[in-house]
Amino acid sequence: MKALCWHGKGDVRYDTVPDPKIEDGRDAIIKVTACAICGSDLHLYDGYMPTMESGDVLGHETMGEVVEVGSANAKLKVGDRVVIPFNIACGECFFCKKQLYSLCDRSNPNAAAAAKLMGHSPAGLFGYSHLLGGYAGGQAEYLRVPYADVGSIVVPDGIPDEQVLFLSDIFPTGYMAAENADIQPGDTVAVWGCGPVAQFAIQSAWMLGAGRVIAIDNIPERLAMAESHGKAETINFDDADVYDRLMEMTGGRGPDSCIDAVGTEAHTGGAIGSVLDKVKAAAYLATDRPSVLREIIMCCRKGGTISVPGVYIGVVDKLPFGAFMNKALTMRTGQTHTHRYLAPLLQKVQSGEIDPSFVITHRAGLEQGPELYEAFRDKKDGCIKVVMTPNG
Repeated sequence: MKALCWHGKGDVRYDTVPDPKIEDGRDAIIKVTACAICGSDLHLYDGYMPTMESGDVLGHETMGEVVEVGSANAKLKVGDRVVIPFNIACGECFFCKKQLYSLCDRSNPNAAAAAKLMGHSPAGLFGYSHLLGGYAGGQAEYLRVPYADVGSIVVPDGIPDEQVLFLSDIFPTGYMAAENADIQPGDTVAVWGCGPVAQFAIQSAWMLGAGRVIAIDNIPERLAMAESHGKAETINFDDADVYDRLMEMTGGRGPDSCIDAVGTEAHTGGAIGSVLDKVKAAAYLATDRPSVLREIIMCCRKGGTISVPGVYIGVVDKLPFGAFMNKALTMRTGQTHTHRYLAPLLQKVQSGEIDPSFVITHRAGLEQGPELYEAFRDKKDGCIKVVMTPNG
């Protein structure tokens, strides 16, 4: 089959790789009908995630048609149309029983290596390094889905792929980010970044009762989407000091909740700290660029809540923890417990409350993936979200 494969920093290729096979009775094989490039994939593309190996199949936003089912999988049947969560969960361990699916104890076969880096291992992820399982990803013609009797949702006929594909990751991720922000009715919510996850965090903040949403970025088309689809007020950090502007907009109090939808490759403004972060990362003296997280800690109102859906990989430098403690802030983080959101968010799509396809700017065949990775990374041609059809 054909797939998009990682071969090093900035090197994604359209390769021929072996077809996946059933390896466990709970597996399923799907023929991929739609997949997407996620902002998190850019951390792999830019070489920040360790334990990638040349030839690894990329991708974790995937849906398709079931073509084969393992003998122990009673949930799915051949012909079912399914969306696959980006994280893999057994459904039976201590964490899965608490609906903390991104922390599954069983789905990462390389858990010992992850525990050395993090203290404990999170769940395995599709197409996201050998540290997190070494699973082949879904930017391919076919995908093997482990624990498919837990980690997939059958979607009804009549709903286009583009309206349900993002249940695999960015819609639940944005929703959990807003949920973690502890939004109270009428609250002011500030969202750093206006990429795809941020766009869904903005939408979700309104769903959860926000009275005001402020979005921060410096890419005009992303800011425009936040304004037009998200009904958010916006700040272009190239044109204004974010702290000063937020204080003006909130009467000196600061936002009640702040969401970091950027993560490890932040580059806010031209601040000295941001420049040094880039230099350290380039010299392999640091793994993450936490300038957004620093800024959020300073901007959030006293007693407020910080939510971090943006991916961080290792160690951050010069975090103002004194400000965090003395302002009595709360921070909630984590990979998304995607499985718990699938059914309720599908219902929102079916009811017409949201059409997630608004975020798509580029549609292509899988063979165009290598150049679209570059366009997405470099924000060329107004690229915000790419959807590909491997078997189109």
